[in-house]
Amino acid sequence: MKKAIVIGVGPDRGLGGQLCRRFASLGLHVLVAGRTREKLDAIVEAIGSAGGSAEAVVADATREDEIVALFDRAAGDLDLAVYNVGNNTPGRIEDMEARYFEKSWRICCFGGFLFGREAVRRMKPHGRGTLLFTGASASLRGRPFFGAFNSSKGALRNLAQAMAKEYAADGIHVGHVVVDGAIAGDKIIEGLPAYAEKLGEDGMISLEGIVDGYEFLYRQPPRAWTFELDVRTSKENW
Repeated sequence: MKKAIVIGVGPDRGLGGQLCRRFASLGLHVLVAGRTREKLDAIVEAIGSAGGSAEAVVADATREDEIVALFDRAAGDLDLAVYNVGNNTPGRIEDMEARYFEKSWRICCFGGFLFGREAVRRMKPHGRGTLLFTGASASLRGRPFFGAFNSSKGALRNLAQAMAKEYAADGIHVGHVVVDGAIAGDKIIEGLPAYAEKLGEDGMISLEGIVDGYEFLYRQPPRAWTFELDVRTSKENW
């Protein structure tokens, strides 16, 4: 059975959770990775109830030993790896503590390096595999009051592009998905209900639509690979 690793998994109605569900439905055994055991177990149970195969792995994306152990758990036919880690880190540069800036970089970029390195190490001997990174509008531009987030997501995008060029000849498809806007998931709808109401259903990006994009990249043949896919609502000002 082919295997997939998705790290950065939270609630069921979140991007990580829905990616796990989708790829399990395609017949992959999914390693559901994140920091909160309860949330991971809920996704695994849901996948199992739907007839899929999955297991939960508690892992911190910024800890090298935990990422190596995560990939060791996927020993064998690793076909897909998705790095979906990263939270917004707003703030003015002049008011920012160094460790706050560094933490943003460690989560978005350094963790992506550890994850990407282990993925290509496992995929390269088989001559194939797909490695996908979740980006944001911050990956493409710097904006005031988001210097830490912009710089760390931009660094992750450059890393992903370098890896795409470095490992294409080895049969590894590296892609980057720019999620430009608020996602219609639990983080916004339940966590920030007033903001969700202000945006309205048409102002939030469909979870299913985003996951469709990841599946599209995963299914692409080597003669027609896409590096970057951006997803937003028709109302988004970009």
